[in-house]
Amino acid sequence: MAPTSTPQTPFGRVLTAMVTPFTADGALDLDGAQRLATHLVDAGNDGLIINGTTGESPTTSDTEKSDLVRAVLEAVGDRAHVIAGVGTNDTHHSVELARTAERTGAHGLLVVTPYYNKPPQEGLYRHFKAVADAAELPVMLYDIPGRSGVPIGTETLVRLAEHPRIVANKDAKGDLGRASWAIARTGLAWYSGDDMLNLPLLSVGAVGFVSVVGHVVTPELRTLVEAYVSGDVQKATEIHQKLLPVYTGMFRTQGVMTTKAALTLQGLPAGPLRSPMVECSPEEIAQLKIDLAAGGVQL
Repeated sequence: MAPTSTPQTPFGRVLTAMVTPFTADGALDLDGAQRLATHLVDAGNDGLIINGTTGESPTTSDTEKSDLVRAVLEAVGDRAHVIAGVGTNDTHHSVELARTAERTGAHGLLVVTPYYNKPPQEGLYRHFKAVADAAELPVMLYDIPGRSGVPIGTETLVRLAEHPRIVANKDAKGDLGRASWAIARTGLAWYSGDDMLNLPLLSVGAVGFVSVVGHVVTPELRTLVEAYVSGDVQKATEIHQKLLPVYTGMFRTQGVMTTKAALTLQGLPAGPLRSPMVECSPEEIAQLKIDLAAGGVQL
């Protein structure tokens, strides 16, 4: 049974887009995934995104995706929302992934904009609607034009918000003006998908975060959002500024690379990366240590 939620915060306030741990030989590490999920929920996450980009979903099989969701549900499903990433650039494939995630027991779906093939807005609308129609699960859209090549237009978001199961949007568009209008017009629960903009997006109506840096600073993110919601903007701003080196350092290169490096430094499950991702270089790890230390992260 999924944890309690409200229409305003359907997946809670602080979620981490979890990496997928692998064993030394590159196989899926389900025990490690359960230990990492437990660590992240113990740290204060309301939910976890499984099989997102930070989870290396482009290089995991459909069977591995289901096994991973099942394992994480077993570990933390009674305490946190377990959201399955099912977005691809093939509507039929995404529909099948959504149905499988529902059968596996996922609490919700994350659906990214179809990437590479650059569909028009009508194509985006039909894609997202088809996935939302396919399973009886709440859906979080994921708008990240820097990766997908196309933004979800505000008018398209307004249309999609009419669907009873499309309840949230993960915003990595990097445009506070467009976010302001879309939040006002759609009524969707808005989640920051860009850690550097966590606080700014709260100021225009976001309710929480889907974070990468949550792997290492979940308690700080929770304190930040709770301070803001309670009206202590000064405290939230102080935390935001304290975390700037972490926000910067974790994205000097591709986020899953630095995240797995940081988890390894902390003795937490991570393992190697699947090609075409590669491990951070010694120089990158040295810089990461400096960045994390500057943000107060203990290694």
